[in-house]
Amino acid sequence: MAFKSLDELRSACLAVTAGSDAAASAVARRQDTLTKPQGSLGRLETIAAWLARWQGRDMPRLDNVKVVVFAGNHGVTAQGVSAYPSEVTVQMVANFAGGGAAINQLARVAGAKLDVIPLDLDRPTGDFTQVPAMDEAAFLAAVSTGHDAVTSDLDLVCFGEMGIGNTTPAAAISAALFGGGAEKWTGRGTGVDDAGLKRKVVAIEAGLKRHADSLSDPLKVAAALGGRELAAILGATLAARRNNVPVLLDGFVCTAAAAPLAKLHPTGLAHAIAAHVSAEAGHRGLLAALDMPPLLDLGMRLGEGSGACLAINIVRSALECHVRMASFAEAGVSEK
Repeated sequence: MAFKSLDELRSACLAVTAGSDAAASAVARRQDTLTKPQGSLGRLETIAAWLARWQGRDMPRLDNVKVVVFAGNHGVTAQGVSAYPSEVTVQMVANFAGGGAAINQLARVAGAKLDVIPLDLDRPTGDFTQVPAMDEAAFLAAVSTGHDAVTSDLDLVCFGEMGIGNTTPAAAISAALFGGGAEKWTGRGTGVDDAGLKRKVVAIEAGLKRHADSLSDPLKVAAALGGRELAAILGATLAARRNNVPVLLDGFVCTAAAAPLAKLHPTGLAHAIAAHVSAEAGHRGLLAALDMPPLLDLGMRLGEGSGACLAINIVRSALECHVRMASFAEAGVSEK
């Protein structure tokens, strides 16, 4: 669909469903009959119930799993905020197409289809230290592209991103939504040195100051300080909620991209699980602000959806235990 205004998008963000209590309860009841002490599988049990709630099925499934990587370029790279030049975004999209990136290997192992969606890579967003990153039309177009990438036939979806410089808008969005100033949220991204880190902080502070009038509105924050790939992740995460598709969020950039949904509605990200906590400086604090405990902590900071893709294997394990374990009665095992 094509969102025609911020008000239309805002209405969609606020009209969220609660998922199926009945399906989640059915999973919990079955878990209590399986051959294990109750609760002994920890988060694997709650993951199975989470799948059921958002799929609306007593017996969830993972037949159709997809990883969607959105790619965009950023005008703020003119401020020297990245260790790599912007042309690397295009080159990495070609690498994805050729099967040579980490996400290609991880998606194959996880049994997930990989889609890569570039967004106007030859036309970077505006430098948010000078102008809004996107005007309303450009922001809504990117959100709509992301929204269209998620269909109701999916059983689980992961989002990833590729965009040189995009930890800078992610940090700016985090600071705008949750406060604390630029330094709290700013990390080294692709590996900038101390001078580069200082340039990132200065750029983010400049962006927050320039767009101060927009900071009370999460959608205006995403447009003024974000990027096309972040806006697409926002739209895709919204579409997943509307289509009853559970979501695994990747690292700092993906989490920051989806965070406006949580600011607009207290359960806006209830259908999403944080797949991992990135080594990027701001991610742990962002997950804490969103009350989203991560599944994995492996020191990763690649992006591409790599952490989310790894977590698919955990979700598959949770489902296999739920579906295939015997009950005490079936196995002839005495209960306590």
